Amino acid sequence: MPKKIHSSRRQQAKPFRQSSPPVQIGLETCLDAPPEILRGQRFGLLMNQASIDHRFRYAHHLLAERFPGQLKALFSPQHGLWGEQQDNMIESAHRTDQRLGVPVYSLYSKTRRPTPEMLDGLDCLVVDLQDVGTRVYTFIWTVSYCLEACAATGIPVVVLDRPNPIGGELVEGPCLDPAFASFVGRAPIPMRHALTMGEMAAYLNDHFKLGAELYVVRMNGWRRAMTFSETGLPWVLPSPNLPRIEGVDVYPGQVLLEGTNLSEGRGTTVPFEVCGAPYIDPEQLIEALGAFDLPGLSLRPIRFEPTFQKWKGQSCGGLYLHVTDRQTFRPYRATLAMLACVRRLWPNDFAWRSPP
Repeated sequence: MPKKIHSSRRQQAKPFRQSSPPVQIGLETCLDAPPEILRGQRFGLLMNQASIDHRFRYAHHLLAERFPGQLKALFSPQHGLWGEQQDNMIESAHRTDQRLGVPVYSLYSKTRRPTPEMLDGLDCLVVDLQDVGTRVYTFIWTVSYCLEACAATGIPVVVLDRPNPIGGELVEGPCLDPAFASFVGRAPIPMRHALTMGEMAAYLNDHFKLGAELYVVRMNGWRRAMTFSETGLPWVLPSPNLPRIEGVDVYPGQVLLEGTNLSEGRGTTVPFEVCGAPYIDPEQLIEALGAFDLPGLSLRPIRFEPTFQKWKGQSCGGLYLHVTDRQTFRPYRATLAMLACVRRLWPNDFAWRSPP
């Protein structure tokens, strides 16, 4: 089990601001009361542009200021340090952070895990990533590779925990068949897993019997039933196609559309919230979906034209998914119902997408 670090504010510690949100993330508790594991240690940081505090300040700048001279390297997940790589399967190059003068190692490049050379000279690896609570989102698997690499080299891992933005109570979908393990799923967890990044790291460390020395800097104030809006934290897109929390709400189901010839809304301003194809009759699809019990969801018939990706420049009939009750809405069930209707109504048009 990981060594959980319960950080409480010191009486003399300066608050971030007078009006703080209900939830204090692991990054902020770490800054308020630094854990012993980081004192005087040279560390690397796995992060991206969503690794911020509640005042939109970046984790690497805050940690470099709090621990002068100790931050020696940055590591980035899929989409790059700044989330600049738009689509899947586009790898990022290594670079140097100009402000801090430290290397930035891409873990979505020719390698998916830190190499011994990347970890050389580090006493610890810190992880601060915002996950979206869905098995196929690759950040948790990048962390799993980091745990493996650090276990092999004897380097402790410190996870600065963040909320699961779709809550910590509801679980959906089947567990992954190990025969289909890949970078979008390495362990038998459900599609919607309900764990935080810190909890997932602990599970993966145990499941793979890695033996990594794992520490989790816990949040203050987070409850499993919380919606993301209830945390009071700002939402910053962790990847290019999840700019809005509304897209995250539907993502555990709508991400399935990536494997079909239905547009999942890439190339629009609201990816995953809209979906469709030129062959779809929106009204007919909504009528068919009326046979399913889909609480917490309102469907609006629309037409849209993607500016890139599937059906670029073509008018698509489809649906806009409006989540009206996050507690009763089941995104995985909703998308399965949609796929069943599309396959029945347009069997000659619907197709599964070929692997990249």
